[in-house]
Amino acid sequence: VQLQASGGGLVQPGGSLRLSCTSSGFVFDDYAIGWFRQAPGKEREGVSYISSTGYTKYYPDSVKGRFTISRDKAERMVYLQMNNLKAEDTAVYYCATRSGEITPKTSEWGYWGQGTQVTVSS
Repeated sequence: VQLQASGGGLVQPGGSLRLSCTSSGFVFDDYAIGWFRQAPGKEREGVSYISSTGYTKYYPDSVKGRFTISRDKAERMVYLQMNNLKAEDTAVYYCATRSGEITPKTSEWGYWGQGTQVTVSS
């Protein structure tokens, strides 16, 4: 299983970014995908989840209404559209996958890609 996040960068408050996660080595339709982030000195937290079918999505309150997760079966890609970014969104963002249902328990996501840095600053 391989995942790779990309698309991070420096953006001003109120701006937008779209992160991408490429995947290989597993049956894409059988795995849920999550986006997580980790800021310096803080624990890794989930920010968006999408089920294997794409029908179920979950967002914590901290990003609800600003972040949108989607998946493209043909391209084996998962995206995270981030709008109205805030300074507190600054972190390294990771995509992860697991067989089975979405779970908010970070420890239950077994496969992780390398992260991409998102910095929100004026």
